[in-house]
Amino acid sequence: MIIPHTEIAADTLQALIEEFVTRDGTDYGEQELSASQKIQRVMRQLEQKEIYIIYSELHETCTLITKETLSKG
Repeated sequence: MIIPHTEIAADTLQALIEEFVTRDGTDYGEQELSASQKIQRVMRQLEQKEIYIIYSELHETCTLITKETLSKG
């Protein structure tokens, strides 16, 4: 189920994005970004609908996935 980022409390959204950007294996290209820059980038991607928040009822978890990954599923 896709959860619009505008329907999530600001502190919860912040925690979800922080978990996403600090996850092992997350790649941001050749240039290293600060945590703050990564968070801002993800927020922009959510606003532009390039990344979506997905809730799994089966696993009772939320994660962020790209539009490309979502369309492949």
